[in-house]
Amino acid sequence: MEELPDEVVSNIFGRISSSSGRNTVALVCSRFYDLERCQRDHLRVGCGLHPARPALRSLCSRFPFLTTVEVLYAGWMSKLGKQVDDEGLTILATHCTYLRDLSLSFCSFITDVGLSNLAGCSRLTALRLNFTPGITGRGLLSLVAGCKKISILHLTRCLNVSSVEWLEFLGHHGNLESLAIRNCRGIGEGDLAKLGPGGWGKLQELVFEVDANHRYMKVFGHLAAESSCHHFHTDCAALRVLSFTNCLTTPGRGLACVLVKCQALTELHLDMCIGLRDDDLVPLARNSPFLRSLSLRIPSDFSMSIRLCSPPRLTDSSLKAIARHCSYLEKVAISFADGEFPLFSSFTVEGILALVEGCSFLRVLVLDRAYSFNDSGMEALCFSQSLEVLELVQCQEVSDEGLKCIRSSNLKDIRLCRCLGISNAGFSSLIGFRSLDMLRVEDCPQITKEGIEGSAKVHICKFVLQNTAGYESVSWSQSSLSILNGFDSVKAKFMRLL
Repeated sequence: MEELPDEVVSNIFGRISSSSGRNTVALVCSRFYDLERCQRDHLRVGCGLHPARPALRSLCSRFPFLTTVEVLYAGWMSKLGKQVDDEGLTILATHCTYLRDLSLSFCSFITDVGLSNLAGCSRLTALRLNFTPGITGRGLLSLVAGCKKISILHLTRCLNVSSVEWLEFLGHHGNLESLAIRNCRGIGEGDLAKLGPGGWGKLQELVFEVDANHRYMKVFGHLAAESSCHHFHTDCAALRVLSFTNCLTTPGRGLACVLVKCQALTELHLDMCIGLRDDDLVPLARNSPFLRSLSLRIPSDFSMSIRLCSPPRLTDSSLKAIARHCSYLEKVAISFADGEFPLFSSFTVEGILALVEGCSFLRVLVLDRAYSFNDSGMEALCFSQSLEVLELVQCQEVSDEGLKCIRSSNLKDIRLCRCLGISNAGFSSLIGFRSLDMLRVEDCPQITKEGIEGSAKVHICKFVLQNTAGYESVSWSQSSLSILNGFDSVKAKFMRLL
C-alpha cells in the first residue's frame, strides 16, 4: 500500500460506503487519516453528538471538504444532551465553505437567527427542513435572499412558516428545480402563485401536501376554497414529477392551472384532491404523452363541501383520455378513500379496462376499494401481455370465478387484501400457474388453513399470507408443512424451490 499513489488509495477509500469502515481505515496510519479526511464529503450527526458545539466544530475542522451535512434528532430526549443550535449553524457556515446540501430534522433549538447565519454559504443549493418549530418565514427569507443558487427546497411540518415572501425570491432567482411542501399549515395552495413566471421555468418536481386534519377541522369550506382561487401564471414545461395531497382545486384557478399546463410529466400523484374534474385530467393526459406512473386516490361524496350542490366528478372520460394519450404508462394505482360509503358514480370497470387495454406497457395495476371492478374485469386482464403485478384491496365484487380467469395471464405477482368474495376454491385454482412468482393474501376470512395446506403442497411460487382465518403462523418448506402458534402478529410464509 505504501507504494501506491495517493490517487489510487483515495479511489479505494471512495468504494467504502459505511462511515464506520472509513473511520477504521483512517486509524491505520497518518497518511490514511489525511487522505480519508480530505475525501469525506458527507456528514450525518444527531443524538450521539455530545457536547454538540465542540464536537461539531471538531468534525468540521477534521473534514474541510464537506458538501452534504445531515442533522437528525429523531427520538431525542433532554437526557441525551443539548442539540445543535443556532451557534452550531454558525460553525457550519464558518468551517464548511463547500457546503451544498443541508438537512435539518427535529431540530427544536434552531431559530431564524441560525438560519440567517447560513446566508453566507454561497454554494448552498439544497435545503431540507423537517419539523423545525423555531423557524418562520422570516428565517427562510433571509436565507434565500443570500443563497441565490438554491435549487432544492423541502419543507415538512414547519408549522410556524406562514409568510411566503421567500417564495417570491426563489421565483426571482429562477433556479428552483425541486419544491416540496408537506403539512406546513401556514402555507396554502394559493401561495404557490408567489413563485411568479420565473419560478416555474426550471421546476422539475413539485410536491404539495396539506395537513388533512387541520384542513377539515379548521379551514375547510368557503374560506379554504377562496384561498386557492388564485390564477397561476405558470410555465410547467420542465415539470416531471407532480404530487398533490389533500388539496383543493378550482376550475381555471389555483392548482388546476398547473395540471392543465404540464407537458413533460412522468409521475403524477393525486391523493384526496377535492374538486378534481375531468376538465383537469383530460387536458393533462393530452399534454403528457411520456407519463410513466399514475396514482389517484379519490375522495368520497362525504369529503365534499355541503355548499357544492353538484360535487365534481372524475369519470371514465379521464381514464379513456389517459389510455389514448399516455401509451407509455407503466404503473397505475386507483384508490377510493371511503370504504364504508363507496363512490359508485366515479370510475367503472369499463374505464379501468380501457386504461389497461390502451397502455401497452402497463406492468403494475393497483385497485383499492374499486367496488365496480368484478369478475368480468378479471377476465379481461388476461388479454394484457405486459401486466405483471396485480394488487386488489377490498375489491368485494371479485369472486372465485374471477380468480380462476387469470390463470391464463402473464401475472408474476398477485396481492389480495380483504377480498371477501375469494375462498379456498378460488385460491386452489391458482395451482399450476407457472408464471406466478409471488402470491400475497391478507385478511381474507374465507381462505382457511385447509385450503392453504392443499395449495401449498403442490404450488411452486412463494406465498406470504397474513391474518387469514384459523391459524396464527404457517411456514412451508420443501419437506414439511408446520403450524406454529404463539405469535401476536399473524404471519405465514410458504416457499418451495423449483
